[in-house]
Amino acid sequence: SEIRRAAATGIYDIRGAGAKRKLPHFDDLLFLGASISRYPLEGYRERCDTSVVLGSRHARKPIELKIPITIAGMSFGSLSGPAKEALGRGASLSGTSTTTGDGGMTEEERGHSQTLVYQYLPSRYGMNPRDLRRADAIEVVVGQGAKPGGGGMLLGQKISDRVAEMRTLPKGIDQRSACRHPDWTGPDDLEIKILELREITDWEKPIYVKVGGARPYYDTALAVKAGADVVVVDGMQGGTAATQEVFIENVGQPTLACIRPAVQALQDLGMHRKVQLIVSGGIRNGADVAKALALGVDAVSIGTAALVALGDNDPRWEADYNALGTTAGAYDDWHEGKDPAGITTQDPELMKRVDPIAAGRRLANYLKVMTLEAQTIARACGKNSLHNLEPEDLVSLTIEAAAMAGVPLAGTNWIPGKGGF
Repeated sequence: SEIRRAAATGIYDIRGAGAKRKLPHFDDLLFLGASISRYPLEGYRERCDTSVVLGSRHARKPIELKIPITIAGMSFGSLSGPAKEALGRGASLSGTSTTTGDGGMTEEERGHSQTLVYQYLPSRYGMNPRDLRRADAIEVVVGQGAKPGGGGMLLGQKISDRVAEMRTLPKGIDQRSACRHPDWTGPDDLEIKILELREITDWEKPIYVKVGGARPYYDTALAVKAGADVVVVDGMQGGTAATQEVFIENVGQPTLACIRPAVQALQDLGMHRKVQLIVSGGIRNGADVAKALALGVDAVSIGTAALVALGDNDPRWEADYNALGTTAGAYDDWHEGKDPAGITTQDPELMKRVDPIAAGRRLANYLKVMTLEAQTIARACGKNSLHNLEPEDLVSLTIEAAAMAGVPLAGTNWIPGKGGF
């Protein structure tokens, strides 16, 4: 069917979301709960800390979050204004941060986000020093998990009057963002750029560097060398508003494969826990959170899952999805701007379907459940903090996941590539 489509149209297929092919994932890992050799904690009486501090390396005002689950960057333009407001409301109710994405900062988002991370992207759309100072942290985006080495895409049907004004673009014209920053070419230049951002913000704001999951060991090491306070590694299950499907399915590495090399880079530099590591891409529940933290991560970030919590692909709009030739649960043509849920659109009538207050509460409920699930697992492993989870608490069900995560195959002490039996 894809050959016929390509032959008929002569153009590649574009869609949103992340990789859909079967990949080694957190589901391939299991926790070893406490029994005689380990002492569990009582779930209803003994504390299990979930807080995390991000950006303590250089910033005068590091970010303090109640939970280690953050909201990834998703732009106003790819998302509607009410959706961006809902993300801010939900994150604030949960004591965590949300992120601007490409295209600049909206007043709804800033006004309803207790902690807002401002993304500094190659496009520079909507970027200005005033908003850098209004943010609580700055994230220099080098790459994205769904398209490492590729730029952003926002098709003309979503370039409304407001989006066009914020991005200084013509209305209704397809927008392509550059695949690399225009004013630096390597880690030495990145160090200069980070210093510029620190000077603009009076050394107050933590500086993140986000990379797509391609060469996580070297990219993490170079980000640390350049002066990053926080490194964000986005695996290929991470979503995007729109890009070529061939890119989504064939470029990058699974999130699980990215964690251990990134952690190893920090350990080799003596910077593990001094420079914080955030991973994103395919995080769905509290077990995924706990497993990522056990492998050495400081926090995780969610994007697509947050949109589902807001109401994306909601079965209540099934008839409208059917009219678009799809079904609730499978809709990923976010670039078309026709989202029946009103989330990935700039259509004024569809946007009215998003109640940012109610949607924000749903997101907060979802984040609460994820946190409780992660705490349940940590207590069962005898840990009084999510950050006390460790690789020793994990085993793998598959050889592939064992090799990627650096944990033993279940029933053995064998880590593929490291000996054992």
